[in-house]
Amino acid sequence: MKIAFYCQHILGIGHFQRSLLLCRALLARGHRLTLILGGPEIEVTDSRIEVLQLPGLRMDAEFGGLLPCDEGAGLADIKEQRQKMLYQFFQEEEPDIFITELYPMGRKAFRFELDPVLQGIDQGSLAPCFCCSSVRDILVEKSSGREKFEERAVKTLNRYFDGLLIHADANIISLDETFARTAEVVIPKYYTGFIAPEMAARGGGVAQKEDDLPLVIASIGGGSVGGELLEAVASASQEGTFRLKIFCGRYSSAELKLRLEQYRSPLIEIVTFSHDFQREMEAADLSISMAGYNTCMNILRAGTPALLYPFQQNREQGLRVKKLGIYREIQILSEADLPATRLRERIEEMLGYEKFMSKVELDGAMNSALQVEAWFEKFTAEDHNA
Repeated sequence: MKIAFYCQHILGIGHFQRSLLLCRALLARGHRLTLILGGPEIEVTDSRIEVLQLPGLRMDAEFGGLLPCDEGAGLADIKEQRQKMLYQFFQEEEPDIFITELYPMGRKAFRFELDPVLQGIDQGSLAPCFCCSSVRDILVEKSSGREKFEERAVKTLNRYFDGLLIHADANIISLDETFARTAEVVIPKYYTGFIAPEMAARGGGVAQKEDDLPLVIASIGGGSVGGELLEAVASASQEGTFRLKIFCGRYSSAELKLRLEQYRSPLIEIVTFSHDFQREMEAADLSISMAGYNTCMNILRAGTPALLYPFQQNREQGLRVKKLGIYREIQILSEADLPATRLRERIEEMLGYEKFMSKVELDGAMNSALQVEAWFEKFTAEDHNA
C-alpha cells in the first residue's frame, strides 16, 4: 500500500517522534510511505521514508498563531504554496491511505491545506483513499470555544474520515476525558496502546556507565520550553554524589546552552540531543524531565524512576502525570521543588528506587499498523462491492 502520513511539528519534536515510530511500524509491514512535514527543519534519518517537505511554519512565542520559518517570507504566500503542493501530491501520487496526525482534533490552523484534500477525496476529484486520524492520549483542551471546536471536529471526522487511532491504553486514560463528544464520533475507533520505542537492549545493549556512581539524566524534549528545569537540576547536582547528563533539546536557545555550560564538570555532561534516547533512558538510574508523551513512554519502557515537571501552559502534562501516578517510582515536581537544596533532596530520595516493570500497553505503533491494514482491507472490499 502507498501511505501518506501528515505530521506538523510546530513547537517541539514530540509529534514528529511519535509519528516516526508509527511510520517505521508501517514500513516494517512492507508498505511504501511518504511523511509530509512542514515545521522547523528536522532530519529524517530513516532512508526508507520518502519525505514531502512543505514550506515551514512554526508556532509564535505567545502560542497564538503560525509564523513562517523563513523570516523573510509572508504567511499568506507560504500557505498558498503549501496548499498547492499538498493537493498536487495527492493528484500525482494517489496514495491508498492518508493518515493525519492530530487533525481534526487539533492542528485546526492547518485546515486551509487539509480540508481541500479531504473534500477532493470525498467528492471524487481526487482518487479514493482511506483516511485515518491519529491522536495521542490527551488532547489540549481549549480555554475558549471548546463546544464549537468539538462540534467541528466531530463533523469533520464523521464526514471525511474512515477510522480514528487513539494512541493510549484505555485502562489508563480514555479520550473522552479531554474530548467530551467522543461518543458522537461514529467512525471506527481503536485504542492502540501507547507508542513507545523498543527496548534498546534488544538492538545492541544500553549505554555503558562510566563508573559505579548513579546516573541521572535531565531533558526537556525539543527544548522550546522548560529551560528553568535544566538549570535547577544543574544547580542541584554540584556536590558530586552522582553523574548528570543534560539534554538541552534541538530547539533550545543559545542563551540557555551558555548558562548551562557554566555547570559543566567531570560529573556534569551537557549535550544537545541523542539519536537513541531510549538507550540513554535504560542506562539511567533516574530521569528528570517534563511530562510530554514521548518522554513518558521512554520512562515506562525502560522502567526508570522519574521526576516529572509538567508544562504549565495547559493541563495535558499534569493529567498525564496524575494518570501515571499508579507507579510510585514516577513522581511530580513543582516549582516549589526547584530550589537547589530541595531539588537535591528529591533527587537523592528518588535514587533509592529500583527500576520497575510497567504493565501498560506500549506496542501502539505495531498495533496501529495492523489495525490500519484491517480497516483498509474492509474499506477496499466495501468499495469493490458497492
